[in-house]
Amino acid sequence: MTDFVNQNCMHDHTCGQLRAADCDTQVTLTGWVWHNRDHGGLIFIDLRDRDGYTQVVVDPDCVTPEEFATAEHLGREYVLQVTGKVRMRGEDAVNPNMATGEIEVLASSLSVLNTSVTPPFSIEDGIETDETTRMKWRYMDLRRPEMYANLKLRHDVAQAMRKALNERGFLEIETPILANSTPEGARDYIVPSRPNPGKFYALPQSPQQFKQMLMCGGVERYYQIARCFRDEDLRADRQPEFTQLDVEMSFVKDEEVMEVMEGVTAEVLAAVGVEHEFPLQRMQWKEAMDRFGCDRPDVRFGMELIDITEEVKDCDFKVFTGPANSGGVVKCICAKGAGDWSRGDVEKLAEVAAENGAKGMAWIAYTTDGEEKSPIIKFLGDEVHAAIKAKAGAEAGDLLLFAADTYPVASAVLAALRLRMAELLDIPREGHALLWVVNFPMFAYDEEEDKYSAEHHPFTMIREEDIDKIESAPLECGSYSYDLVMDGFEAGGGTIRIHTAELQRRVLARLGLADEEIDEKFGHLLRALELGAPPHGGIALGLDRVVMLLAGKDSIRDVIAFPKTSSAADPMTGAPNEVSQRQLKEVSLKIL
Repeated sequence: MTDFVNQNCMHDHTCGQLRAADCDTQVTLTGWVWHNRDHGGLIFIDLRDRDGYTQVVVDPDCVTPEEFATAEHLGREYVLQVTGKVRMRGEDAVNPNMATGEIEVLASSLSVLNTSVTPPFSIEDGIETDETTRMKWRYMDLRRPEMYANLKLRHDVAQAMRKALNERGFLEIETPILANSTPEGARDYIVPSRPNPGKFYALPQSPQQFKQMLMCGGVERYYQIARCFRDEDLRADRQPEFTQLDVEMSFVKDEEVMEVMEGVTAEVLAAVGVEHEFPLQRMQWKEAMDRFGCDRPDVRFGMELIDITEEVKDCDFKVFTGPANSGGVVKCICAKGAGDWSRGDVEKLAEVAAENGAKGMAWIAYTTDGEEKSPIIKFLGDEVHAAIKAKAGAEAGDLLLFAADTYPVASAVLAALRLRMAELLDIPREGHALLWVVNFPMFAYDEEEDKYSAEHHPFTMIREEDIDKIESAPLECGSYSYDLVMDGFEAGGGTIRIHTAELQRRVLARLGLADEEIDEKFGHLLRALELGAPPHGGIALGLDRVVMLLAGKDSIRDVIAFPKTSSAADPMTGAPNEVSQRQLKEVSLKIL
């Protein structure tokens, strides 16, 4: 660690800093009591700060009787200041698991800077305390070395991002937190305006429109490590407030944006000691969907989707022939090593399939002793079954899992089953794998809302050859879009933007917005596009998610200092909480 102490500090070294070369040096340390032990008249204290641990020895012959009595009655997490001389430990006392394990400090004085009640959990790595308890006492949780390491990693990643972008001519510019409400795919957090009764701000879901207007303002290269807010249901890699690296460039095409961001990503990974080959693979969206069932594939293992629609379209199994002959698909995955699973274990997987839209789940198991077990083989016929087995490359010991439905549903079902099987079979997924998924469709059809939606967002540039299809065949429209995928997660998403007002109006109208709503919600952007907006594009990387993956964690809550629970609550402060009637009256609100 870089030395951050100075003459005005209460210490002159950190608890993780001292080594054998510091022997005979007089030092002053501060920190928390991690462990303390009484060994035959000598008190041993493991003193901890954010940099590590140092063993302190308190000898009654080297301190005052009052100081020794203090050392005898220390509690865990007491805050100490210790002065003493560094000395080598005996050979049999060296601790190879501690960076400071060769030395110890013989105290000549010590004082308690603060006491502590019994901590709610041990300040150790790998504790089994439930997450809600850890979040309620988050300031204690942050004392654990792994939590501090996560925050340090987050800092290092953010600083490397800034450095790489600064060197490429970008300006860091802040955009408003109090903004207008615009539909961007999730619910807004709204904020009442006291000076404007009955009117509201919205917290930004992203700085999207502001950064586009910065391009209209001639800034040309912008970035921001931006706080964003979305009122949506949470999961392990989502929070109501999150942080993203937001980037925008003028006079660029999609390839240039990806090349710049690859350079930035390479520098960020190098800064935190992660090796990865560049340039990154570019995978077409359709290829990702065909092979992996999703647009954020984890390519660190196989078990790819196999299309057997042609093989089964004429068989006698209606579960397959129905979708195969009505525009749907029949696909499967081959899970090697699961062929001997019990029928009960296999059928538990139907829960995963159902959660992703399947009406059921067909399967065939090939046991290691040569049996073929399945409730569907008798409906397929020998010829069709043989064709399926050959195309899937199934062997003894393998399990085939099927999905027969529309293309989106079958893809989602098998994508989820693929990840679940990788987990259950403990398939190695070592290191990190980054790639670009490119050329997404412009539009998708929302069955629940009975209207078209934007696959990325409504400001995405449609491929030139598809612009004439906006009104007549929207689902055939492609887009200039690119997602950075890391280890099966969307690390970032970007597009080239629409830069003419006329085309932007057409896209918003295709999404079902009336002229009045377009002007009300997006008039500011359209006016900017009318005044010589340059071609521009950009990307946003999820800082929380990237750090989570680099830290090897399963939840972004482990890399955020003060996160929310899955119900968007903060157990530590009690937020969200009630406010007084006076506060409500000031902003012209009443709770019904």
